[in-house]
Amino acid sequence: MKAMILAAGRGQRMMPLTASVPKPMLTIMGKPLIEYHIERLKAAGITEIVINLAWHANKITEYFADGQAFGVNIHYSQEPEQGLETAGGIIRALPLLGDDFIVINGDVFTDYDVNALKTLHLDEGESHIVLVENPPHNPNGDFTLRHLGPQSQKYTFSGISRFKASFFQGIPDGVLPLGPLLREGLALADISTELYIGMWNDIGTPERLTQLNEQLTETLKGVPHVG
Repeated sequence: MKAMILAAGRGQRMMPLTASVPKPMLTIMGKPLIEYHIERLKAAGITEIVINLAWHANKITEYFADGQAFGVNIHYSQEPEQGLETAGGIIRALPLLGDDFIVINGDVFTDYDVNALKTLHLDEGESHIVLVENPPHNPNGDFTLRHLGPQSQKYTFSGISRFKASFFQGIPDGVLPLGPLLREGLALADISTELYIGMWNDIGTPERLTQLNEQLTETLKGVPHVG
């Protein structure tokens, strides 16, 4: 199975931090956000990774190159400087991804077990999205859990998903957000859902980035040093 990390966004809300780097290259504890995803994918046995590029693409390609130094094989999907939105980026990269693949937003920080998503049984043609409890900046959520019905509580889309290529069949290449496609897929029962209650952070503003780094620093202070 292959995976795609979405890294083409400009990160307007992160300005001025993203004036010269793409948002997924901002650092958590001294390491780029996107590197944590690569490590977790590798740990799950997924070593074929596609990264889409637009804003300051060279900062990603220069750091990761072909991925060999990180124990993976990285392929790049180039987009126009303004990007193609989430669904548009996935559709552009479909020739590199195969029939069944994982997608992760490059600007989230989480301890989600990618291996659980990799080994999840899906019906033929079915895709899957991971939801999380609503953070303060998205109190109303995005989607309901499928098994609870459309009138149940909405939760926030984590940016972690697994798609069958057929989900995007017949949709032309171009600028396209993912949200409307997910709503349609949920309405048609083409998408299954799960609620993850572990660590998950959307690094959407400089304040959230600073807060997470401070939290992790405090956590590490409480961990006894061994050696």
